[in-house]
Amino acid sequence: MNKLFFRLLVLLMSLSLIGIILVQVYWFNTSFKNNDEQFKFHVKQVIGNVADKIQKQEAYNFYDKINHYKDSTGKVPKKDDILEFYYVQKNPRTNKTIIYSNSIISEDYNISPTFFDKKFDSEKFKSFSSKRVTEVYSDNSIDKSAVNKSLIPDIRIEKIGNLDVLDNASFEIYYKDFAAVLPIQERVSKETLSKLIKKELEEYGVNTKFEFSVYSNNLATKVKSTDFKYDKEATYSIPIFSDNEGNSKYQLLVTFPHKKKFLLSELVSVTVLSIIFTLIILIAYSSALNQLIRQRQISEIKNDFINNMTHEFKTPIATINLALDAIRNPKIIDDKEKVLRYLQMIKDENKRMHAQVENVLRISKLEKKELNIIKESHNIHDIINDAIEHVNLILEDREGTIVSHFNALRTTVLINDVHFTNVIVNILENAIKYSPNVPEIEVFTENIKDMIIIKIKDKGLGMSKIAQKRIFEKFYREHTGDIHNVKGHGLGLAYVKRIVDDHNGQVYVESEKGKGSTFIIKLPLIN
Repeated sequence: MNKLFFRLLVLLMSLSLIGIILVQVYWFNTSFKNNDEQFKFHVKQVIGNVADKIQKQEAYNFYDKINHYKDSTGKVPKKDDILEFYYVQKNPRTNKTIIYSNSIISEDYNISPTFFDKKFDSEKFKSFSSKRVTEVYSDNSIDKSAVNKSLIPDIRIEKIGNLDVLDNASFEIYYKDFAAVLPIQERVSKETLSKLIKKELEEYGVNTKFEFSVYSNNLATKVKSTDFKYDKEATYSIPIFSDNEGNSKYQLLVTFPHKKKFLLSELVSVTVLSIIFTLIILIAYSSALNQLIRQRQISEIKNDFINNMTHEFKTPIATINLALDAIRNPKIIDDKEKVLRYLQMIKDENKRMHAQVENVLRISKLEKKELNIIKESHNIHDIINDAIEHVNLILEDREGTIVSHFNALRTTVLINDVHFTNVIVNILENAIKYSPNVPEIEVFTENIKDMIIIKIKDKGLGMSKIAQKRIFEKFYREHTGDIHNVKGHGLGLAYVKRIVDDHNGQVYVESEKGKGSTFIIKLPLIN
């Protein structure tokens, strides 16, 4: 039940964390898209304003030149009717006829063609006035043939005034026809365009680099910025300088080479905070999960350790009790030889329990750095031979063999002989214990640069990849079915690791399941 609850807890925590990250990603994408839409809206407003302003500026410049010339010449223009037209509309439902008439009077100004640096033959510029009349008749018989008859309208609306006041329509028609024949660079300069765009962008808060170009029939003109390059995602366009029919052969294109960077810069502060908080949650979650898993592992290891220690002490205690009961037997107490044998058994089992206690105390002292390790110069081959002697009795009991291949020529190292002998003994004992058949062990030494390499190879059970990574952890033992089928409590190799590290060396294992293991120790030589 606890295991199921633990897995459910981990699953819920993981889903919550993934949900938080996905929400953050969704928020960022949505904010980026919103910023992109707002940017697009502002840019379209900007280029629309620029298009209007350059057209109005052109009209103003043209009109200013006309007025300046009129004031300077003082000529009285000649009046002439140039247009008079009628528009008649009948409404059958109301039986009313509406007649609209418009008479435009022009005042001519003879201006020299050199005024505009162009060759226009006998060109005249004109000021216009207009008379507009709207009449409504109730008689449905009124038609175009009756327009000039002396009839009295029911309603008459008349407007007279200078055409500039009435909406500048004819002037706009005239100047647009004139401007249409000018090349684009004479209508607007790139400097003027650049200043207008920059000013408009600043007013809308778009503070990023821009490039522009004016295109004519999809071809770039001379009016463009130096580094303009068309980019479909970051370029916006609008028609400019429309003619009298509302068409335009020019397009103003504005591109923003750092558009994405600008859009991201507006989100950077909130995004950074979001990432920081998410990382904090991720680190806290990982740490908590790691602690949970670690605690479960420690709990399992603790239970294994207690079971193994109980087993390790239970057997010798039982043996000692049996030996003592035997000695008390009146038939045996007088048999000196049997008494001595039972006493030896008691001594051996007591020594075995003492060794287990020493292992635990040794690890505890190493962790507290209370273990006094005095190093002296020793021949490593002598240390290995001493260790082999220590395990000879166990090896003979299993009818195993240890073969030495001492190939190292330089063998002097700075070590503590007692602790390092224990290191080799621990590895050899493991090789014997984890060999299901007759133990066959080989010990190799060799020199590589200023190091001596010791390899202890067996043909035992071998171990998994996971076990190879954790084999030097305190209390760790790989399960081999029944956890008591091989004696020990997972302290031996932890001790090996601590001692080798203390001698500035390295220890690791190479193993394959079912084919045995090779423990490798690297130690620095004395120069």
